[in-house]
Amino acid sequence: MNLRGWEWIIILAIVLLLWGAPKLPGLAKSLGESIRVFRKEMKPGDSKSDKTADKGDNPSEK
Repeated sequence: MNLRGWEWIIILAIVLLLWGAPKLPGLAKSLGESIRVFRKEMKPGDSKSDKTADKGDNPSEK
């Protein structure tokens, strides 16, 4: 799906009508955070257990 400039303008106008201008920054922020978390979770081999092991928290290594 390839949207052109005027199609984005129509979508933005509909969003403005539905939610109103004051709510848009919060909506955009929550959408951005959701996408960021989704991408972070989709990376292979990047689990929380891997992160704690990489920090050197293992006492046997000291």
